[in-house]
This record gives sequence, structure tokens and C-alpha cells, in this order.
Amino acid sequence: MTPLYEQVEAAANAIRRLGAVIPQVAIVLGSGLGAFADSLGDAISTPYGHIAHWPVANVIGHEGRLVVGRLHGRSVAALAGRSHAYEGHNLHTVTFGVRVLGVLGVKALILTNAAGGVNTSFASGALMVIDDHINLIGDNPLVGPNDERFGPRFPDMTEVYSRRLRRIADQAGASSGLTLQHGVYAALKGPSYETPAEIRFLRAIGADAVGMSTVPEAIVARHMGIEVLGISCISNMAAGVLPRPLHHDEVMETTQRVRGQFTALLEGIVERL
Repeated sequence: MTPLYEQVEAAANAIRRLGAVIPQVAIVLGSGLGAFADSLGDAISTPYGHIAHWPVANVIGHEGRLVVGRLHGRSVAALAGRSHAYEGHNLHTVTFGVRVLGVLGVKALILTNAAGGVNTSFASGALMVIDDHINLIGDNPLVGPNDERFGPRFPDMTEVYSRRLRRIADQAGASSGLTLQHGVYAALKGPSYETPAEIRFLRAIGADAVGMSTVPEAIVARHMGIEVLGISCISNMAAGVLPRPLHHDEVMETTQRVRGQFTALLEGIVERL
């Protein structure tokens, strides 16, 4: 089997051959949030399946394409969709795209997701800047032999989500008239939604939102020295917060409703980087 670093290099070379600008900034777009990729100018779009070794996204709301273009004078890569551990992928596969971005030279990564609201003061449609995370997936993408070409054996996780980028997000939000929430994101493996008892546990340990992604990508990005910003769209209130069952349709409906605000926020962030 081809070693991971060589697979990542092959994918990076495939992207270079597309003739796209080499990205300075990258954005991973979560469930229902992929439309932002269409805002890039001079864009080159390619399905993940056309890039060597890149895992194909198979979840509703995840288009599965890489778009590289320009926004506010910056070269930007947008990943419209991601892979998840609950699909049966290991975390090396889940984080493959982030590895490729790092090898391409990306210095700032914005990770977005649709998440359930654990904090009862939040409302559906709120946008939350991630201040920190709790990894409850039961695994870590750095488990196994460490390739020093990616990063050190024991990377520091004191500041996974950049204070500088969080300040920029707040400035961009204020400029767009948005009141951003801040909080802690808890990642569980899924694919079942959490039980009310699990949500009470998450609230007790300090989580404000819960989802099934983002954390492995953030860990790998920091392993490679990439600056990270995380933004959650609170697409629904978590189990037990409201007296109704959860359904993925609600996630998609909410992300569609806030698409304009979300796009304006991302554009404002990129403009200020």
C-alpha cells in the first residue's frame, strides 16, 4: 500500500495540474453549506473522485467537489463536502483533504459544520465561533506511526482554534450586522443523533454544540502548523432541548435559511485575512 505522505503528494500534484491558483486559504463546507463555493471568481471545480486518492463524499448535503478560485484578492480553496467516520472511514481518510491542503501550502483553514445546539440559550440558525473542542469520537487521526514531514509526534493543542482568526470572525460578523455566538464543540462519531441523556452529559462537561465532524480535521491542521478557525451553524436544537424528534431535513432547511448570512460572514473573514 502506498504510504500516506506519497498519497497526499499525488493528490496535491493532481490539483496543481488542474492549472488552478495555489490556495492561501481553505474552507471546508459542512452539511448544506456548499453553495459558498460558487462565490469564488476565476474558479476551477473538480469532483473529489477525479483527484488521486481523495475520498468521495456520500452524505446528503455534501456535494463532493473541490473549487479553487479567488475572493477579495485571495486565492481560496473551497471543499464542498467532507467524509465522516460514521461512513466507515478511518480518520486518516477523513482528514486526507486537510493533509493535501497543508502540502499545497495553505496557511489558514476555516472549518464549518452544521451542529446541534446543546446550549439552551442558542437558537436554530445561530452561527457559533468554535473556541475549543471536546473529542468524543473515540479515536485520534494522529494514532499510528508519525511522519515528521507532516508534523511532530506530540503536537500542542493548547490553542487549536486561533485567537487571531476568532477576532477576525467577530469583526466580520459585526460588519455584517451578525451577532455571533462563541462556544465549545463536542464531536461524536454518529451517525445516530445523541440521546437526551447524552446531551445533558455534554452540557454538564461544557459543550455548547455537538456534531460528527471538524475535530479530526482541526487536529490534523494543527499537526501541520495550519492556523484554524471553526464555525458551526446551529441547525437544530439537540435531543431533549425541544419536545420533538430530530431529522436531517431540519439541518438542510436551516442551512438554506442562513445561507446569505453565512456567505457574508465567510467573505468578510477572507477579506480581513
